Amino acid sequence: MKPSKTQLGQIDAQIKRLIKTDSYYGKLYRDMGISGVNTTEDFEKLPFSSKADLRNAYPLGIQAIPDEEVVRIHSSSGTTGKPVIIPYSAKDVDDWAIMFARCYETAGITPNDRLQITPGYGLWTAGIGFQAGAEKLGAMAIPMGPGNTEKQLQMMVDLKATVLCATSSYALLLAEEIDKRGMKGDIHLKKGVIGSERWSEKKREYIREKLGIELYDIYGLTEIYGPGIGINCDKQDGMHYWDDFIYIEIIDPVTGKPVKDGEEGEIVITTLVKEGAPLIRFRTHDLSRIIPGECPCGCSHPRLDIIRGRSDDMFKVHGVNMFPSQVEELLGQIDGVSSEYNINIAHDEETGRDVILITAEAEGRVNFERTARHIKEAMKSKMSVTPRVTVVPVGTLPRSEKKTQRVFDHREL
Repeated sequence: MKPSKTQLGQIDAQIKRLIKTDSYYGKLYRDMGISGVNTTEDFEKLPFSSKADLRNAYPLGIQAIPDEEVVRIHSSSGTTGKPVIIPYSAKDVDDWAIMFARCYETAGITPNDRLQITPGYGLWTAGIGFQAGAEKLGAMAIPMGPGNTEKQLQMMVDLKATVLCATSSYALLLAEEIDKRGMKGDIHLKKGVIGSERWSEKKREYIREKLGIELYDIYGLTEIYGPGIGINCDKQDGMHYWDDFIYIEIIDPVTGKPVKDGEEGEIVITTLVKEGAPLIRFRTHDLSRIIPGECPCGCSHPRLDIIRGRSDDMFKVHGVNMFPSQVEELLGQIDGVSSEYNINIAHDEETGRDVILITAEAEGRVNFERTARHIKEAMKSKMSVTPRVTVVPVGTLPRSEKKTQRVFDHREL
């Protein structure tokens, strides 16, 4: 999907505004002799931006407005390096709330709904984004934040929450608790708005069944406003994204060249009207594709397919490149295996070979030894890697209130 004339004009205006500042990108574009864009070809010659840039510009090097116009900052967790700090203008905050409210409306949520918001508040963009969108829509926000499951369940029942906003990991934890306590008849949930991590079809089916709700995938990332830049509609055929605020292209993650609509690649996002920290051609590392054609729901905004994984999630064992999503898909095809698993990779000094251990949960009705053998054989057949496999009862692996880490690489890299 090529940028429209309007979008090219907005990108040109962003560049012209940036080069008048002393921000990280203002200096970079001036040094590169970039003064604007007029055509798609001009746009595709622009350099990509990345999280590494934002860390190099720490703490506020990407700020493109005066201090007195900054009303808020948000930040990534910084678990893999320096945190990324994103400044917001008042218009940025309002634009984000508008997009989020649009997400809720697309999911059929109305001012009559009561939204239980379980993602974290503070520097993270999640909780406050879900709340601002609810307030913009005019719905009741119940700003719980993560954790304290007893209180979560009490408020869910007593306040008759109709919408659960959560990561898939915490939605799973709540679904398991509600099922364990036989509380399904006591809750009033109708919908779940789930974001921040990729989740398997098996996990989706479990949450949908145990909570009796319709599920919607919401998309976003800290560097680009936060969650709320896209969501799927009731046709459940991809996520509509708001192309009046962002432009999305899909590239080959290796060559950096744009791919055709319908082909999978890495999502690259350009903010069209953001003031505090505009980003042009930002590489997200999320893998998906643009779905060609009109959506049956009638919404004119373009669609992204569900997020398949991340290009930087890849790990290599015995010379084979693998993604957690491939392991997840394989486990989903084996009877009795739940959505929860983890992967540990280590190096055996005695043999001089890498070892991969998969720990998967399974229902008590299946034979664990036979199931482990099926997983091992499937991995060997489909991925040319023979793992060690441990099968454990459902509920054994730790549950997370935020995102769940799947891969633990103990090798010295």
